[in-house]
Amino acid sequence: MAAGGGDPAASPMKTPSWAVRIRGADGEIAGAGILLSPDQVLTCAHVVDRAAARLTAEFVGATDHSVPAVPARVDGTAYVPETRDADGDPSGDVALLRLERPRPVEETVRLHRLSAPGREVRMYGFPYAHNGGIWFRSTVVGGCGRDGQVQLSPVSPGELASPGCSGAGVADSRTGEVIGMVLSGQLDQHGNRFSFMSPAETIARHLPGLKPHIVGPTAVDERLLPTDDGPSPDLLDEPFAQRLAAWLRDDGSQVKISVVRPGDAARAATLRRAITLADRELRTAVSIDRASLDPPGTVPSAGGHDLAVDASGVTAAEIAERIAERMGLWQHPEDPPLDRIRASRSTLNLVVVGVDEAIDPLPLLDLLEVLRAGGSRLLLVYRTAGDCHRLACDRLLTRPARERRARLVERLRDLTGPLAEDLHERLASVVPHGLRPLDSDLVAAHAALADLLRADDADGERDRAGGPARDRDLDPDQPPGRVRGADRDSDRDGHWDPGRVRDDRDRDLDRDPHQPPGRGRYADRDPDMDWEPRPRPPSGTRPRPGPRPGAGPGRRPRSASGPWP
Repeated sequence: MAAGGGDPAASPMKTPSWAVRIRGADGEIAGAGILLSPDQVLTCAHVVDRAAARLTAEFVGATDHSVPAVPARVDGTAYVPETRDADGDPSGDVALLRLERPRPVEETVRLHRLSAPGREVRMYGFPYAHNGGIWFRSTVVGGCGRDGQVQLSPVSPGELASPGCSGAGVADSRTGEVIGMVLSGQLDQHGNRFSFMSPAETIARHLPGLKPHIVGPTAVDERLLPTDDGPSPDLLDEPFAQRLAAWLRDDGSQVKISVVRPGDAARAATLRRAITLADRELRTAVSIDRASLDPPGTVPSAGGHDLAVDASGVTAAEIAERIAERMGLWQHPEDPPLDRIRASRSTLNLVVVGVDEAIDPLPLLDLLEVLRAGGSRLLLVYRTAGDCHRLACDRLLTRPARERRARLVERLRDLTGPLAEDLHERLASVVPHGLRPLDSDLVAAHAALADLLRADDADGERDRAGGPARDRDLDPDQPPGRVRGADRDSDRDGHWDPGRVRDDRDRDLDRDPHQPPGRGRYADRDPDMDWEPRPRPPSGTRPRPGPRPGAGPGRRPRSASGPWP
């Protein structure tokens, strides 16, 4: 049974009973809809516009195998037309219809809140030549725009959502739950094919009256919501807000660890503000339009996180269950949630506040390691820069960085060893006209390997002498035992990242060969700025330019053929 007590939501072997075909006054198919209650159908506002004054809802999956046609009208004020901001980002485009005659309750379905990244989904629409309806398969790419809409990539070119699919239910292939509604599809000038949906949380924000028909836990724990007796929402630590917004916009950092100390009202208010603005359901029309009013770079993307939990006084097992539920991993409840998470390929953007105030912080850290290894992104907030904080920095940031460097050394050894000999043999036999000799790349590989090995030798000598390793070098201005960067939050913004413990090996790898040693590309950067290793293009080559603004995944091209109605 579906969440609403009706038909299984995403069974591909039959027409879903909740799927509605909508015709306009001219008798033509205007779009699709979702039967949420016996007398209410969810659809797109532009479907209502296209259908003109008269709407007819047809139930192609009726349990009696007929196709009942029921007149419908817009349900009061439950109509939010699509609008676009100055950047062309769309918002809204949802409407609720009221049927003149109710349908059986067993034909209804409820929307389900579910984290979306990478999910395989299906939608049931009514494109040209398929008046009876057809399934389209897609994969969730990610959020786009400030309204919290979600971009879908069709499994095959022919499965791009097309006219007749607007308003169709989007069902998760794993769980069978309906998690959103199709808005439009687009073939842009570059040949890219995208479909777009409004997830359950965004629909709930536009049409609050639908919340009784939306199930599943919300993305933000109640204890993280602003309260009347909490810090003033007018307080803002702007640098901290910019760092939070950058991570929530996916700045390339997988793990971010911060400290928000008890009594720091400004930082606490800034954190709550970021969590609220990044939630699709909690954002307001004011927050969507406020980007030009707030300090630059402090407004995160809608859907920047999939789950935000308060770990204070909670066990790791309870948090794991919360994560598994948000991921839709409830099919085998007899298995421990950690095992379900480990076996799943699902990922999510997770915020955990008060990690060191959990009942069992060490098992919680084990859970976070599993999530990081599986590709999830983590924003972790500690209350103090103590042992738990330092252990998390080491296990989630420093060790993975060292492992990446070790893999780099191994690869450079391959490049400067047997592969290099094979390269020279091939170059000696023929060098095609017009191709740049590759010796410069080989020289760069040798230099990088030598830098890494020299740094390793220096670290080894310090270890044998009882001194600290470079990436845990003590700050001469701090008392013994205090790690530079690891608990620097007391002096700056409560933020910790790999750049603060980045050792000379990393700096040398990024150093311009024309600069003296120690004067790396990042030498003048703000020490609080995040750092993530990025592949450097081969010497003598230019990096490939990225997509033009508005033309890449995650944004609708503004100079394309335009979305269909």
